[in-house]
Amino acid sequence: MRKNDSLKHKSALDFEFPKEIKILHKILDCVEFLKQLPDNSIQLICIDPPYNLKLAEWDIYKDYIGWASKWIDEAYRVLSQNGNMIVFGGIQFRDTKSGDLFDIIQYIRHYTKFKLINTIIWHYKNGISAQRFFANRHEEIIWLAKTENYYFDLDSVRVPYSEKDLKNALKDKRLNPENTRKGKNPTNVWEVGRLNGNSKERVGHPTQKPVELIARLVKSLSYPGAVVLDFFAGSGTVGRVCINEGRHCLMCDSDKKSLEYFDKHLLAMKELGQSTSYKAIENIDDFFV
Repeated sequence: MRKNDSLKHKSALDFEFPKEIKILHKILDCVEFLKQLPDNSIQLICIDPPYNLKLAEWDIYKDYIGWASKWIDEAYRVLSQNGNMIVFGGIQFRDTKSGDLFDIIQYIRHYTKFKLINTIIWHYKNGISAQRFFANRHEEIIWLAKTENYYFDLDSVRVPYSEKDLKNALKDKRLNPENTRKGKNPTNVWEVGRLNGNSKERVGHPTQKPVELIARLVKSLSYPGAVVLDFFAGSGTVGRVCINEGRHCLMCDSDKKSLEYFDKHLLAMKELGQSTSYKAIENIDDFFV
């Protein structure tokens, strides 16, 4: 009965893969875009916001947290009661007002009703060398929810045991045999390779995230047919993953190059033999029909 009453106790197996994926991709200021969305309309928000590192015009803010507070508040409004929000960030910045994830967490904790569910460590082996500090090999990801009834599908992202490890795990009386056969919990430390300059996934955006990384988030924190939102779309990786995983997707970015990047993703998908079929939606009202 509990499973039928709430998304909290459901998994991807309880949903049908949609026959047609809807994608809306706009070039617009993120706050303007968010204000057009209905209340409680989004299952998963997955964003990699600018870090204020002055990489380009879209990455320069005099009052970073003052700006960020506007989209954080709007994100809370549009997120569904069972919804999740993912924010990529960093804690390695030295100066105040730099876009540090600590500042975002502080604002969220003191001025919103978001619940911090997990901090995920994205670990990678490749990166820039350093002489005056320990070379950085990880980034942080925070997982937020609107209520305690957030959707989470662990089974969709379990890591398979080797044959030998599975035999040993099944001998452990503390573990549920049914869940053990499904695989391991990937924990909150994920080793996923960072995209290098020669990566076939590369479409040109300087902070592009790997498909594998985004796919784990989309599969575990949303369900087939759900609406996923990325209002810092950048390269459009979230949209690419949504097409693969049967989620509808709203994307927004202030840089018009985002449209070109997404087109390159589609070409890469075709080369891999993946379906790129989706319905392009022009306005928000039509998206939610």
